[in-house]
Amino acid sequence: MSNLSDIKPITYLKANAAELLKYINETHRPIIITQNGEAKAVLQDPESYESMCKALSLLKLVSMSEEEVRQGKIIDNESVFNSIEKKLKNHEKKV
Repeated sequence: MSNLSDIKPITYLKANAAELLKYINETHRPIIITQNGEAKAVLQDPESYESMCKALSLLKLVSMSEEEVRQGKIIDNESVFNSIEKKLKNHEKKV
């Protein structure tokens, strides 16, 4: 959760951009930028952003998988492992 020090008006960003960049890269805490008292943007360090994107991608995969299970699009373990073994044997024959 953000605390009040993590919320800055756009005028503060304009006057203190380098300081804010240093802060977010050291603390990995995002800064909410406001304009006319409303949140308009979030300033975040690249490492945290990348981590968030990866987490969202994983959540999307989980959600898609859950939907496939609900639709009955499932394969039992034995079939999966048999298919893998067959592919490995075919690959070994080619090598």
